[in-house]
Amino acid sequence: MDLLHTDILIIGSGVAGLYAALQFPRERRVTMLCKREMGLSNSSLAQGGVAAVLDRLNDSPELHYNDTMIAGGQKNNPAAVQVLVNEGPDDVRRLMEWGVDFDKTDTGEPMKTLEGGHSRCRIVHHKDSTGKAIVDALSQRVKAAGNISVREWAMVSQLHRATGGMVADVLEKGHVYQIAAPYVILATGGIGRVYQFTTNSAIATGDGIRMAYEIGAAIKHLDYIQFHPTAFAAAAGRERFLISEAVRGEGAYLLNCRQERFMHRYDERLELAPRDVVSHSIMMEYRKTGSDRFYLDITYKDPAFVKSRFPMIYDRCLREGVDITKDLIPVFPCQHYLMGGIDVDLHSRTTIDRLYAAGECSHTGVHGANRLASNSLLEALVFGRRAAQDIMSRGGFAPLTGNPPPIERNGPPLPGGMRTAVRDIMQRAHFVIPDQGAAEKGLKQVEEIRRRLYGTRFALTPEYCEAKSLATAACLILREAVQI
Repeated sequence: MDLLHTDILIIGSGVAGLYAALQFPRERRVTMLCKREMGLSNSSLAQGGVAAVLDRLNDSPELHYNDTMIAGGQKNNPAAVQVLVNEGPDDVRRLMEWGVDFDKTDTGEPMKTLEGGHSRCRIVHHKDSTGKAIVDALSQRVKAAGNISVREWAMVSQLHRATGGMVADVLEKGHVYQIAAPYVILATGGIGRVYQFTTNSAIATGDGIRMAYEIGAAIKHLDYIQFHPTAFAAAAGRERFLISEAVRGEGAYLLNCRQERFMHRYDERLELAPRDVVSHSIMMEYRKTGSDRFYLDITYKDPAFVKSRFPMIYDRCLREGVDITKDLIPVFPCQHYLMGGIDVDLHSRTTIDRLYAAGECSHTGVHGANRLASNSLLEALVFGRRAAQDIMSRGGFAPLTGNPPPIERNGPPLPGGMRTAVRDIMQRAHFVIPDQGAAEKGLKQVEEIRRRLYGTRFALTPEYCEAKSLATAACLILREAVQI
């Protein structure tokens, strides 16, 4: 079996992984593994923008800090938030230097918008596809870098601890091999596919969290899950596209089934309350009216402005038969983001030596119990960079020696329905307003599914690996939920 060697192995190709890779000097060999094609990530789906204090005349890191702490219910790690708000602006400026085309005012300054939970206009954006703009720019630089090797359709099935580093088992287009590296950065994204409906991409199955858990890394607050209040409600299939926070930031009204505004009954910040508050308010209004029909209304705005500000959302809704300049947009809460994850310190170090985590798979403590809008891309930049900087400060890139354990590939095929069962359980037990009784019952069910997955060595396939990841994530979420 092939055993490859590299200095740094990065698993994942979203903003955290891409930006981390670009921090290493050319003499360091970096290997980046993409579970599917490069560019498929939650980062690419991010619409709203990046929150950063670029104008200290009208804003300040202290205000950004306060907004982040309030949105997170004061359950944030204050030190991590300080790092985020004070270091983040320089990372955003570096993106500008690297060619990310943020929208600009007539004077050439970055255009800033307002989103729920923010006290100032500080979100810079590229129309309504900011994540894709950043991923595309970083991907170009990664491909041009002579020291970074990118392997697509390469899924890591398992990690092994080794003296002086780690070994990853890799499935790549039917071929199985191993990669040894003194340092590993997990940048594998979230757990959205543990739910029936999510805004996350198809690869968001919690693989990095599961692999870290298997080798003993601490996992924290996996029950801190954000449900975005305004996913497009009429879409078919498991993946729901997002109606960005920025639509409400630009003045859209949230309406109930009677086409009445209702947020005044729940929060004085109205449509610009933080996401968890708006989602919770929708569910309360749902119980009150008995209808799950909710809408966003931005029809009173100038159609030309709406089309130019939200071209992607306009086109996507139009394909669903909704012209957002004339029609109400059907919305309902949907799983969106994970605030918990692999526990890391301020340098993105996990509790396992030489293993780092950055981006949505990590728990930095920045977000507390609820993420402030547009802080996610900023966190990926700041803590992806910090992981790389810490690795370079440590040194120690000697190639690993010894023989890693062999990969077992053969076994019976994975039975159908196991992943669907996990999703059904999670949708009932831990949605916007968790159901304690359903969580307790669901925990027993997913633990039995996980025992079956680990007790039988099924054929090693991406589907089997994802089933283990989903069952593990569901177990960890519900274990924390039933302890509340």
